[in-house]
Amino acid sequence: MLPAYVPNSAAALFGGGTPIDSGRTFGDGRRIFGDGKTYRGFFGGVLAGVLVGLVEILAWSSFGLTSLPHQTILSVTLLATGALLGDLAKSFLKRRLGKERGESWFLADQYDLVIGSFLLILLVYPEWLFENITLPMAVWIVVMTPLLHRAVNIIGYYVGVKEVPW
Repeated sequence: MLPAYVPNSAAALFGGGTPIDSGRTFGDGRRIFGDGKTYRGFFGGVLAGVLVGLVEILAWSSFGLTSLPHQTILSVTLLATGALLGDLAKSFLKRRLGKERGESWFLADQYDLVIGSFLLILLVYPEWLFENITLPMAVWIVVMTPLLHRAVNIIGYYVGVKEVPW
């Protein structure tokens, strides 16, 4: 899951610049995504996720770390891209619900990256998902994702990358 976990933090680190929605609003008069979703953050986040995935591929092939899923360039690209597409979808829904940028949305804030990455990989490369994500691994992902999400956000808040610690 590292290629899916890394992009959100990297997007916050690399973010800024032109918002993906260019300031446009949806039919309800609210922003489509908001200022926090930028091209620089999106592409920087995807790139960071892919680079982490390439390290996993290297570790798997060079050191025989067969306890890791057998990543491919396609799988790491889909996991990284899907994570940020899930984050965009969540931001779109948050705006529709009248939630402001940075406002906490329990569970959606923690699992958007998992849902987005798994949906994209399911649509494009389902054989990888079913060959590599076992039931114990899925349970681990469900348990560890909110804990990792919280820890990383607290760190991001204290180093000044995030405006809120959630």
